[in-house]
Amino acid sequence: MSLFMVMATLAVVVGGCASADWPFNGSASLLARADRLADRQQYEPALRTYDEFLARYPTDSAAPRAQKSRDTIASIVTARVELARLRSELGARDGELARLRSELAARDGELARLRQETERLRADLEKLKEVDLNLERKKR
Repeated sequence: MSLFMVMATLAVVVGGCASADWPFNGSASLLARADRLADRQQYEPALRTYDEFLARYPTDSAAPRAQKSRDTIASIVTARVELARLRSELGARDGELARLRSELAARDGELARLRQETERLRADLEKLKEVDLNLERKKR
């Protein structure tokens, strides 16, 4: 066999391996990519890749596991969206709470001022009563 034939045969073998998803077949390669994305916490791309796997290989023996992984990732994505919404809502409520605390402090200050004024008016009333009693005594 000539060197050319050996090289041509080797090129066909190596080329054939390179064009396939060696050592994985197409479904295993796609599923492995989805798993890697999930492991790296790249949940949206992992979700899309699981969906692609399930659409392309619905009868694959790994499809049930892929569906469970996909559902878990979908739950994580949904939970993160809900968490972001709740944090945003909490931030808005924190702003409202700060406004209400400020308003309460202002009203507490007003209440303290009114209490002082009430005490002053009571003291004035007591003085007026005393003056009135003194005037009554002088009239008799």
